[in-house]
Amino acid sequence: MVLRTAWAAVVAACMVLAAVAPAPALAADWPQRPVTLVVPFPPGGPTDLVARVLARQLTEQIGQTIVVENRGGANGNIGMQHVAQAAADGYTLLYNTSSIALSPNLYARLGFDPQRDFQAVTSTAVIPLVLLVHPSVPAKDMSSFIAYAKAQGGKLSYASASTGNVTHLGALMLLRAVGAQAMHVPYRGSAPAMTDLVGGQVQFMTNTLNDSLAFIRDGKLRALAVTGSTRSPLLPEVPTVAETAVPGFEVGAWQGIVVPKGTPPDIVARLNREVLKALGTEAVRKQLTAQGAQALGSTPQAYQRYIADETRRWGEVIREAGVKLDSP
Repeated sequence: MVLRTAWAAVVAACMVLAAVAPAPALAADWPQRPVTLVVPFPPGGPTDLVARVLARQLTEQIGQTIVVENRGGANGNIGMQHVAQAAADGYTLLYNTSSIALSPNLYARLGFDPQRDFQAVTSTAVIPLVLLVHPSVPAKDMSSFIAYAKAQGGKLSYASASTGNVTHLGALMLLRAVGAQAMHVPYRGSAPAMTDLVGGQVQFMTNTLNDSLAFIRDGKLRALAVTGSTRSPLLPEVPTVAETAVPGFEVGAWQGIVVPKGTPPDIVARLNREVLKALGTEAVRKQLTAQGAQALGSTPQAYQRYIADETRRWGEVIREAGVKLDSP
């Protein structure tokens, strides 16, 4: 289930794939025109930033422009449905996030089925969340935060980028793991949520690391823990939740690329090789690290299984919490 790959393993995978016999003619002929990479969120957000790093590198590699097209709305469902209905010819790709595993559990009716309508290409990156508190909160570490939250008896409030977003469910999972309660305040995006957190209208939030760094470094917010499996090199002094409070705890905003089901297997294989190659370049590594993202990389089959596993895992959390959203 774990997709995380050390840089050496990514490079080794690329070398192995490069040594495979030449792909069939269809993949050799692809692409003959620009390729659209649909990002199902607005421009400038954490997902969009990583997608554009990869799009630039892939453009150089394949000799055709990778056009990033933002189709935001409904927790990513608008963009996902658009790609699900696109031609399965390798010219429309989806830069998906963990929403692909969340939406089937949150919405009673979707215009698409991720397992039925998409073919996985590869995972690309994961961005850990970071637990942020307003400076007025007296807690300086996880232990004191847990004690403080429990003492407040559910009166603390936490922001999220929207109901059902990973910033909401990540905080919910953390609260349930430590036996605390708090009031959820959803926003329309991480930007207004962070604005109110900085202003003290809410007390804490679990937000993506790349979206939080500037506020942490400016001293406007205090970082108590990251939710990844290891500490972030950008915040080496900030421990993980697993090492300080909940052993084994791990939540992240993971990302990858999928295509419409029925896309020719040789094109899927070519895309997989190109993305792994891009993830192994020094330029992409540096840019992802600067954004707080950890590169992944996998076979199409492994990523397909991972999406299915995450759909089940988050389904349990969502059902236990009773979170349901209206159809998009």
